[in-house]
Amino acid sequence: MNESWNAPSDVGASLAEVGYLADARIAQVAFLADRLGKPVLAEGPAGVGKTSLALALAEATGRRLVRLQCYEGLDEAKALYEWDYHKQLLRLQADEGAEWNELEGDIFSESFLLTRPLLEAIRSEDPVVLLIDEVDRIELETEALLLEVLDSFQVTIPELGTVTASSTPMVVLTSNNTRELSEALKRRCLYLHVPYPTIERERAILAARVPDLPEVMGRRIAEAVASIRAIPTRKAPSVSESIDWARTLLALGIAELSDDAVSDTLHVLLKYQSDIEKVSKELSLPEATDAAS
Repeated sequence: MNESWNAPSDVGASLAEVGYLADARIAQVAFLADRLGKPVLAEGPAGVGKTSLALALAEATGRRLVRLQCYEGLDEAKALYEWDYHKQLLRLQADEGAEWNELEGDIFSESFLLTRPLLEAIRSEDPVVLLIDEVDRIELETEALLLEVLDSFQVTIPELGTVTASSTPMVVLTSNNTRELSEALKRRCLYLHVPYPTIERERAILAARVPDLPEVMGRRIAEAVASIRAIPTRKAPSVSESIDWARTLLALGIAELSDDAVSDTLHVLLKYQSDIEKVSKELSLPEATDAAS
């Protein structure tokens, strides 16, 4: 438990110091996660700062970040632990004449164990922030493994015994909502929906991340991005793309967000040509000029 956090506002201030501008709900959930020792399940569209929240919590608390990047096909060996089979084979070949019962205790020892993120977080002597990123990409079988770990923060390795966490990790799970997560997983977590920021919050984010950006320009960019997100597209602009757009406009010396400026730089915000064409039509933007001319 972080002794310096006596209220959600303290969490918000700590996160702001490391460059993450949390709204009241994010600060409250992070505070409760610390106080109650429960994982946070942060759901929302891609690019709204869910992963960045875990990174900021690690920096703000001085904890090491342990990250499990989820993907389709992730299994226990890649999430928890596995044995170094190549090293074991070399050990067996080195003592071909030895009895199996003499070798078994050797090759299934610490020196042959490959620790993966979940076990690494549990075995850490110092408190860590465990980020389980894009949990919605894994299969239900692997999700069941997470439930077991999150229930008790202990893992049983048949050859070595049970490993129990000496300190409870601060856990953040992120989901882009590509599939429905199980009720069992949701019950174990504090739920946090992270939407796209309001215009005012995005303007504040731009001011913090792009300090050379004039205030008026920052507001115009935040308003323009909000208008573009309101148009149904294949991929709406993320906050990081909004920041990239602001930096692009500064780099090009564009001081006024005219229709021509938007049209010429829209590819920084949108990553599909069909989206660029749709937004251009919806906003009645002029045809983009040739950047090489």
